[in-house]
Amino acid sequence: MSQTPSKSKNKVPSPEQGLPCIGVLGLGIMGSAMSFNLMQAGHEVWGHDPSAKARKALTSAGGLACTQPRKVMQSCAILITSLPHVKALDEVVEELLAHGQKASIVIETSTLPITNKQQARQRLKAVGIEMLDCPLSGTGAQARNKDLTVYASGSTKAIRKVSAVFDSFARQHFDLGEFGNGMRMKLMANLLVAIHNVSTAEALLLGQRMGISIDRAVEVLSGGAGGSRMLSVRGPLMQKKGWEKATMKVSIWQKDMQLIAQALSEAGVPSPLFAATQPLYHAAMALGHGDHDTASVFDVLDRMSRK
Repeated sequence: MSQTPSKSKNKVPSPEQGLPCIGVLGLGIMGSAMSFNLMQAGHEVWGHDPSAKARKALTSAGGLACTQPRKVMQSCAILITSLPHVKALDEVVEELLAHGQKASIVIETSTLPITNKQQARQRLKAVGIEMLDCPLSGTGAQARNKDLTVYASGSTKAIRKVSAVFDSFARQHFDLGEFGNGMRMKLMANLLVAIHNVSTAEALLLGQRMGISIDRAVEVLSGGAGGSRMLSVRGPLMQKKGWEKATMKVSIWQKDMQLIAQALSEAGVPSPLFAATQPLYHAAMALGHGDHDTASVFDVLDRMSRK
């Protein structure tokens, strides 16, 4: 693919005059969804991902895909990073130090260790680039529907400056103060997600064995005292192998689980419920669900209970 980006026609509204160009580094499940909603809001979006398939999808949606991240950095003052691991963050920082002269604010949305984010922030601050710690709460399906919550932390001035950008791809956002508080809140949220996802699978499997369809159970239970966002969002995926279309891959979720476990250990917090979920996610990996949605814990429980 040529370094020169291309743009498709009639996929999204034309960029609105006055709205900032947004660069997105990492076009996976979350990055691609944010890009789409940013374009729907009228932003011009430049993006990069090592995957040619991901770049092609951005172009087809109306974005400007680049084979090298430096082109994105040289074109947009506001960047959003949605990265799978620390190595990718380090690579982005190196590229920014070398080619990010235009960049002013980096909205870092990945779920990564706080210490690594802090190191990245300090390195970028030395060259005048402000990094914000802004992890997201929500699944890939929620991201596509603009149903995300942004846990923003860092410079209040910078958060205010990009608040309209948050509004373009998220339902709500919070300024949580000190850099790193975003990740701290994200770990709390993911702890609840880990538990609620498994409890959803347990309840729906029970209902199925008693003759109640999953669709009906989700409809009736969601608005009651036993309802949860995981029941509403992941419950429907726990039938007819709906987990095969991932909104959060089990393989990526393993990283999140490790971060939660580390935080619990460092804080000295007993975690019997979280501990009970860990073997189920490990089993999902062992059963070949690595590229499937975490709703596949339903399959794990189903298989465990069959004679």
